[in-house]
Amino acid sequence: MKNLRKLFMVFLGCLLTVSFVFPLSGCHTSSGLSEFSIPDEFDASRNYTVTFWAKNDTNKKQTQIYQKAIDDFEKLYPNITIKMKLYTDYGKIYNDVINNISTNTTPDIAITYPDHIATYITGTNTVVPLDDLMNDSKYGLGGSEVKFDSPTSDEIISKYLDEGKLNNHYYALPFMRSTEVCYINVSYLKQLGYEIPDILTWDFVYEVSEKALEKNADGTYKLNGQNVLIPFIYKSTDNMLIQILKQMNAGYSDDDGSIDLFNGTTEEVLKTVSSHAATGAFSTFKISGYPANFLNAGQCIFAVDSTAGSTWMGSNAPLSDISADKQMNFDTAVRVIPQYDTENPEMISQGPSICLFNKSDSQQVMASWLFEQYLLTDEVQIPYSETEGYIPVTAKAQNSAAYKEYLSEEGTDNDAHYQVKIEAVKTLLKNIDNTFITSVFNGSASLRDAAGTMIETVCKDVKRGKTIDDAYFDNLYDSVNSMYKLDQIERKNMQTSDHSKDLGEMPLPSKILLGSLALCWIGILIWWICGKARRRTEN
Repeated sequence: MKNLRKLFMVFLGCLLTVSFVFPLSGCHTSSGLSEFSIPDEFDASRNYTVTFWAKNDTNKKQTQIYQKAIDDFEKLYPNITIKMKLYTDYGKIYNDVINNISTNTTPDIAITYPDHIATYITGTNTVVPLDDLMNDSKYGLGGSEVKFDSPTSDEIISKYLDEGKLNNHYYALPFMRSTEVCYINVSYLKQLGYEIPDILTWDFVYEVSEKALEKNADGTYKLNGQNVLIPFIYKSTDNMLIQILKQMNAGYSDDDGSIDLFNGTTEEVLKTVSSHAATGAFSTFKISGYPANFLNAGQCIFAVDSTAGSTWMGSNAPLSDISADKQMNFDTAVRVIPQYDTENPEMISQGPSICLFNKSDSQQVMASWLFEQYLLTDEVQIPYSETEGYIPVTAKAQNSAAYKEYLSEEGTDNDAHYQVKIEAVKTLLKNIDNTFITSVFNGSASLRDAAGTMIETVCKDVKRGKTIDDAYFDNLYDSVNSMYKLDQIERKNMQTSDHSKDLGEMPLPSKILLGSLALCWIGILIWWICGKARRRTEN
């Protein structure tokens, strides 16, 4: 019995070694889905239902554009039915996708963000890499068998196309793009004795904001005669800190998921922000409320928000949320966000992208891919960009006669051609080359949230009378690190960075080494069996 156990252990060692060698060059998926491959032909004889998840706030025009795109596409492909589901924010899309990955019930297409896609792709073969699809001569971008005028890869703004590249593969196509800008009450600026510069600096904005706090004897503010004035309000404080660190060439993160948010520059920035929050010169959306409401009520001078929020900004804003009796009349100007180096402005690139989810039926994926392409046609890009302060992601749409005519009619009405909205759009178009994106990895969305939390926290704490010193920052960093598990994210990314990439076939030296180990075990087994047989013969 003892000898049998020895024999079994030796055999098990051989088995484990062999099983270790060969799976490394194979493919196993946690989702149960095999890697997608493009079929030779799209089967147009079948019927398909494609689920499409998109985001819409309260802008009915965007819903109408989506529906028109669906109707027009279904006329071209009567065998493909698009089933749309609208969400109120991208976070809810993200949560639903995550919940559905384990059951293989993801949508076919979703409008989402690269930060979210970085988490989706941790499930093997969950999201389809688009490289081969984009380049396919028949059904790729500009393909010969596509029934509409699909843009080619070269016609998509390269900077925006590259935003969907993760682990050296394209996992998303851009849908719309925006950036942050500063909306300015020019009337108040002149009242304070300032001229508006071509490019704002942080020092200028803070100087004006502090000066605006002078009060009358009755406690109202001299500038507006009201009891409320917040000179400088920032909507997305995560973007605020990220952009300042970029402008100052300070650390934030890298492509491998290494996190460098907690650095000396970050501390300097937070001290500056907290000092102006202490006086009341600066506040944030999460603390005080929507910047547009304060701007439109004459209670703000500098309001930083997305170009996509431009239809809410200014005296005649078509989507203004405040009542008419609170609306103030003033001149509005749009500038890039405040800078530290006016010769080399830096601003974030943001906006939704489109990703394609893998399915067991490759023909289903092909049907979905065709609709994803259709969302990049001029017929969708131009109308959608006109609803808010987005810009089309294709040079084809940007250079079209229809889009140029739209821009040329700036200020002719307070709806489609609202002056502030088109001024915001033109600001972005002039600064596409000055926009940047942050590194995307599994956990980068949490890192972004952490950046915003730190600004929100110091602003709240300074108003509560807390001392903002070195000890305070030690506690803040520990708290934020723990809250968002940033150390765990970084450690996991460092451990899995190699495994998250397509490593290809195992190198020959590795095969030889592992094969040699297997042969050694087999040799030991043969030697043991022969020895056993020899001893029996001798006995």
